[in-house]
Amino acid sequence: MSKLKEFGAVVSFKLNKQKTKILTKNMKPQEQRTLIEKTGFKIEKKLAQTECKDYSATCTTNDLFQIPYTYCKIGDITIGEISTQFDFLFETMSFNEHPKTKLGDELISMTKNYQHVCSLIFAVKQINENSKILPNVSLGFHIYDNYLSARMTHQNTLKLLSAQDRIVPNYNCDSKNHLIAVIGGFDSEISLHMATILSTYKILQIAYCVLAPAMNDKHNLPSFYRMVPSEAFQYRGIVHLLLHFQWVWAGIIASDDDKGEQFLLALLPMLFQHGICTALIKKTITLTDVLENMQSLQPLIDMTSSLINSSVNVFVVNGDQITMSCLKWMIYIYGTVGGHIQLSLGKMWIMTAHWDFSTETFHRDFDTYVFHGALSLAVRSNEVLGFREFLQQLNPNLPKGDEFIQIFWEQAFNCLFSDSNEDNEDSNTCTGQEKLENLPATLFEMRMTGQSYSIYNAAYAIAHALQKMLSSTTKLRPTMDHSRKGPPNLQHWQIHPFLRSISFNNTAGDLVAFDENQELAAGFDIINWVIFPNKSFLRVKVGSMDPQAFLGQRLTINEEAITWPSSFNQVVPVALCNDKCHRGYRRKKIEGKPFCCYSCVPCPDGKISDQTDMDGCFQCQEDQFPNQSRDKCLAKNINFLSFMETLGMILAFWALFFSLITIFVLGIFIKYKNTPIVKANNWYLTCSLLNSLLLCFLCSLLFIGQPQTLTCYLRQIAFGIIFSVAISCILAKTITVVLAFMATKPGSRMRKWVGKRLASSIVFSCSLIQAIICATWLCAAPPFPNFDMHSLAEEIILECNEGSDVMFYCVFGYLGFLAFVSFTVAFLARKLPDSFNEAKFITFSMFVFCSVWLSFIPSYLSTKGKYMVAVEIFSILASSSGLLGCIFFPKCYIIILRSDLNHKGQLIRKNI
Repeated sequence: MSKLKEFGAVVSFKLNKQKTKILTKNMKPQEQRTLIEKTGFKIEKKLAQTECKDYSATCTTNDLFQIPYTYCKIGDITIGEISTQFDFLFETMSFNEHPKTKLGDELISMTKNYQHVCSLIFAVKQINENSKILPNVSLGFHIYDNYLSARMTHQNTLKLLSAQDRIVPNYNCDSKNHLIAVIGGFDSEISLHMATILSTYKILQIAYCVLAPAMNDKHNLPSFYRMVPSEAFQYRGIVHLLLHFQWVWAGIIASDDDKGEQFLLALLPMLFQHGICTALIKKTITLTDVLENMQSLQPLIDMTSSLINSSVNVFVVNGDQITMSCLKWMIYIYGTVGGHIQLSLGKMWIMTAHWDFSTETFHRDFDTYVFHGALSLAVRSNEVLGFREFLQQLNPNLPKGDEFIQIFWEQAFNCLFSDSNEDNEDSNTCTGQEKLENLPATLFEMRMTGQSYSIYNAAYAIAHALQKMLSSTTKLRPTMDHSRKGPPNLQHWQIHPFLRSISFNNTAGDLVAFDENQELAAGFDIINWVIFPNKSFLRVKVGSMDPQAFLGQRLTINEEAITWPSSFNQVVPVALCNDKCHRGYRRKKIEGKPFCCYSCVPCPDGKISDQTDMDGCFQCQEDQFPNQSRDKCLAKNINFLSFMETLGMILAFWALFFSLITIFVLGIFIKYKNTPIVKANNWYLTCSLLNSLLLCFLCSLLFIGQPQTLTCYLRQIAFGIIFSVAISCILAKTITVVLAFMATKPGSRMRKWVGKRLASSIVFSCSLIQAIICATWLCAAPPFPNFDMHSLAEEIILECNEGSDVMFYCVFGYLGFLAFVSFTVAFLARKLPDSFNEAKFITFSMFVFCSVWLSFIPSYLSTKGKYMVAVEIFSILASSSGLLGCIFFPKCYIIILRSDLNHKGQLIRKNI
């Protein structure tokens, strides 16, 4: 309960109470007492001056209910400013009486914004001291506050246009106080309130709000300029920043008002377009909601808990003052009243360029470390020489007409001046000797902030435009005397064409110019906020967003310079809906979930993914293949049957071995050619068959080794012709045996067919047909060396492409036909009554031959690469050795081991 009371005291803004002063004119004592009773405010009686003062005078008016905080210096030409220094709780306006501006009891000073006043004063001071800019013309200024109120913004904007006691716009006192331009406001809403009035009178307005007003149209607001880049660049910068770190699962925090809606409407489409999902969208509660829920803080704690305890690591925050103030209140409630530890938030904050790390006076105890490591966009600024020294010379005790400085001083240093209206015995006394550089940077900075830099540049832009206008047209170039009187015929609308085309380098060396949309032609800086335990901080520039750069170079980031939030252990935070898919996997969408949520599935066979989180897998190049993990492509090996590998050596060995056996058999037959068994087997056909078998064994060597054009030509052609000769010899042998048996019958006419001529004719004619087929093949589509990239996944097959599959199968078909005829004839003659009848051996040899080649066909078609070649070589060796063994082994057995059977009596033995 005590914490609730403590929190209620903080929310009611009792930390630093300041009553509002009210100026009046010739009020009677009874009227003063009546006003005090109604409002509770102390009234100071000050006579309004009816004439405009000289350059050193202070401008005042006598509007009864004017809030007194203003700062004015008279010059030949006046620059107005609507600043944001304080915040009031305004009473609800009723219409049962004459409208009056009624204030609540408390004033809140946004101490850091006092630098906005100082930057304009400093710029005007520099310009007046510079003889090269507006010589003989003095610049003055008139600064009002808007109190974050539409009513006060309209009222004080009208006062800038008025010079007498009452609000009478566009009426100047003796035409001596020329209002040429107005700088402001702090946010888009205030800027729009000002623009609706100033545009009516075509008075130049230069705003320093990052978000443009809702009527961002130079046709509707022709007098409106912005000393900041286009907000579209800011949104692009946020998107590029998220994409750079692959933060595609982010939350968004915005205020629950029109500005928050405008922010969401502009940012969300760009996020979706670039594949970034919004994990959640939180709208901060307003200050009114905080006050209404003081008695029941649990809803606020629950709202903040849902934000902090979510799995989302990265939040994009619309860093305007209302959103950040409410966010800090929510965190304060969660950490203080809810009893939680703020350091455990563990979130990565990305702030828009609205944000300038500031803490209102009632947030003194707020632990700023929750924003340690945050990134934000910022309007580009630079160090302005002399500004720090100017701030060090500020003294609230010097009567300079600055009505902001005393209340700023009291709330910044948490003290009271002796003449203060505040009664607080616990407060220290302000001496005026306090040092601004001793204040925490969250309350005040000695370095010119981004908003102050924009105001400083705006003042110089107005001065340069005036200089250009006064020096370009003799009609507008009056003669200035030593009394520093202003130009009598100067009209504020005449400055617009000169301001649009202005381009200059300011004192810090930065280029200042407007683009076609009357916005600053510049980009944004990426700032990393480093927070220290003593609540001091550093702005570290870690990158920039340059819209004028090439597309791939618009965002530059120095990741090594970034200090990440402590909860991430100095590692880049991860902002994903789920873990990334590793290499070798691809993303698969999950139905019913956002597109940033997906599952990971392995790449299919033959494809890889060599990066994380790939949408799809891709094929390797033709000469490469995926590794086992499917995350890399490896170079394919060349696949061909080589003499240097084991399989090639074995096949070559057997080819040579069977060739030697064939030569050995041929030698036996030559040596014993005069024996009866050799003579009975037709010496001519025997030698032809043995020679063709020898060549069959040797032609298998053509299939081993790297395919060349010549070897590709010879492989199948030599195989087809040589085997045709061998089968033809066997067919001739079989036919000769049959005819010889038939010729032994009395009166047979077959004797004339038995002889060498018939056998030669059969061999020649059968071989000639195969030779013609092979010649046609070579002429039409000859074989050629070829790289087969696709048959094997991990190897490139270096093969002999057959050129024409039809001719290839014709060669094999013809061989099959010859083999079938030979087998049929031999099978029919197997039972002839002759003890040395070759028909039985030929039948068995052709059976082996046909079996080998019939099994060859499926084996050949089911293998690839060198194994396909090996199958063909094996078939050649097996079929040839079958013919050699079945036909000639029995004869060699008789010739060598059973010579007793090698005589004529055995040959003429008759079948009983």
